[in-house]
Amino acid sequence: MNHIRLGELLVQQGLITEKQLVQAIRAQEKEHGRIGEVLIKMGMLTEEELVVALATQLNIPYADKKKHPLNPQTDQGLEKSVPYEFAKTNLVLPLNRKDNVLTCAVADPLDLLMIDNLKMVTGCDVELIIASRTDLIEAINNFYTLVRSNAIQAAQAMRRKSDNKDEPDTAMLKSKDSGVSKLIEDAEEAPVIKLVDLIIRQAIEQRASDIHVEPYKDQVILRYRIDGSLYKIPPPSRHLHPAIVSRLKILSKLDIAEKRLPQDGSISFSVEEKTVDLRISTVPTVWGEKVVLRILDKSATPLDLNALGFDSKQLDRIQNALTKPHGLFFVTGPTGSGKSTTLYAALKEIIDPKKNILTAEDPVEFKLDGINQVAIRPDIGLSFATALKAFLRQDPDIIMVGEVRDVETAQICVRAALTGHFVLSTLHTNDAPSAITRLLDVGVESYLLTPSLVCVLGQRLARRLCPKCKEPIEPNPDLFGGIKFKSDLIYKGVGCEECNNTGFRGRMVLSETMLVDDALREMISRKCSYSEIRDAARKAGMTTLFEDGIRKVEQGITSFDEIVSVTSS
Repeated sequence: MNHIRLGELLVQQGLITEKQLVQAIRAQEKEHGRIGEVLIKMGMLTEEELVVALATQLNIPYADKKKHPLNPQTDQGLEKSVPYEFAKTNLVLPLNRKDNVLTCAVADPLDLLMIDNLKMVTGCDVELIIASRTDLIEAINNFYTLVRSNAIQAAQAMRRKSDNKDEPDTAMLKSKDSGVSKLIEDAEEAPVIKLVDLIIRQAIEQRASDIHVEPYKDQVILRYRIDGSLYKIPPPSRHLHPAIVSRLKILSKLDIAEKRLPQDGSISFSVEEKTVDLRISTVPTVWGEKVVLRILDKSATPLDLNALGFDSKQLDRIQNALTKPHGLFFVTGPTGSGKSTTLYAALKEIIDPKKNILTAEDPVEFKLDGINQVAIRPDIGLSFATALKAFLRQDPDIIMVGEVRDVETAQICVRAALTGHFVLSTLHTNDAPSAITRLLDVGVESYLLTPSLVCVLGQRLARRLCPKCKEPIEPNPDLFGGIKFKSDLIYKGVGCEECNNTGFRGRMVLSETMLVDDALREMISRKCSYSEIRDAARKAGMTTLFEDGIRKVEQGITSFDEIVSVTSS
């Protein structure tokens, strides 16, 4: 295959000038499309010229009326191998099949994800022919219209043939058991198994934290959450949705016959000599069951405080708090701010064979050696409060509670801290100082909270700039709300293939660490306001989330806009 860049190839072939290429590249930086599409949109190139150039670059045939016309075989069942929804969405036209090799015309032979999906859906090796988008759209509509017309004529002929018969419709007599058997049969077909495997593998490779499979009337939408944002992925065909859901349910040992109620389960998935845990959640929607898989990849998320993005000052304050023999250590922040990961990293910091460590979690996200982990089961009466009461009879040194959700759990945590245990947990508050007012508001007495609280760590997750495409900009205070940066240059994201044209790759922690000293304890006992507690914490050395973010902007790790977006929520 010729690895010369498409833009350079077009210049060499005399189809565009170098000046036009530069103009297109600048436009591409704003629009984030492929260079060929940008050139066509700007009127510098025709579709036919692009097809010929791509064929030359990749050394594969292109569609023309003589050698490779877009005339699919109508007697090979190609419409079943590549369903209409998949063909229309991805601009793929099956032309013929020989043995296990399927020849297809495509508009974008560089879309490797789509080609992998095509292989999984069809179960065949694929040979490609390039065609223009316009020709493909027309050919796809013509082919599938013809197939549908033939199917209707065949059905009408069968109906006429059976007009004189009074046989009952056996489909209406199928029992629930036979319906379940059909679901299992569909789910165990090789293409479905390979497709589910591919969806999960690609999500892991792209560092996704969640997979969303969403059914609608005429399509399935597949989305990956990467660095906190959802991105659409080329979806499977609509008719495969029930089989995909059934396959996931079988893997996670859920009831495949139950489609009316939400279900939760888990899967262990092996990829490249490592095991990744996945949590699966299903909910019934008007068009079928939506499935969300949470990917828990310990190798992608290092459970190490040093690797999470804390600066040295914050890290010293956190580690100092973790050395206390007893007391309360809270991590606060909204959903998706990395609280659980920080708690696990803190636990790993203090694991000691001489200590008895117990955790109550809903659910257990990461399994750690040397720690006794309990999964909360509210359906059978095992709540956080119930588990905590049992823990206190288990001779614990350290207790971790996944989340303080109610006053009973909060009070037990406080009493455990007062009776010589070190307790770690999370709270849903916007920042560290508001954790104190939240605990007082839910009913924890100030005289109990004052001697027990050791540290509150507030945090958010901010996206890191992609190191390959970030660009320097001058930190003009007029453009940044009057903020004067300590560095001569700060950076912004541009977007490249490495970061999926987002300008960001990976995330890090923004944090504020509030150590509870005597001055703060005195204010807690007086039930001072949030603003008074916040001012006192800052005087005692607490760096706010926004200030921590500005430091990371000055270091070139992230952008100012990202910090504003993250800390204003």
